[in-house]
Amino acid sequence: MICMSEEKKKKRLRGFANIVSKQFEHLNKNEKFKEKYRDTELKLLLNPKNGKYAALLVINKGTIQVEGIQNQPKENLKKKKVGWDSFIQATIEMFLELLKSENLSKGMIAKKVLRRKMKIRGIKKGLVLIQILKL
Repeated sequence: MICMSEEKKKKRLRGFANIVSKQFEHLNKNEKFKEKYRDTELKLLLNPKNGKYAALLVINKGTIQVEGIQNQPKENLKKKKVGWDSFIQATIEMFLELLKSENLSKGMIAKKVLRRKMKIRGIKKGLVLIQILKL
């Protein structure tokens, strides 16, 4: 019985990861998403500079899951440790603006990167986020 409660604590998402999870959980029921990403395996790490938890979006053959990762120390977010394909870093406010934006585009993202308000590694795979948000 004690083991089960420990597992629930580990799986419970906190902070920014919880917000992202609520934003994307409906996609597991979306037929367009399942069809478009049925052959895709991808990990996107969204790291808020001013938060305690990063969100790892795991797209695996038509399903999406969110995992929370503490972003301190920085070694927790290394590509070798987490295995991400794309890394996006910005403030929580900027992520929330992107998640709620109806007019999200590559140009909008490019402006934020050029103004150094957002940092992206693995940009080609990271732009999948725009397509997912439009579904």
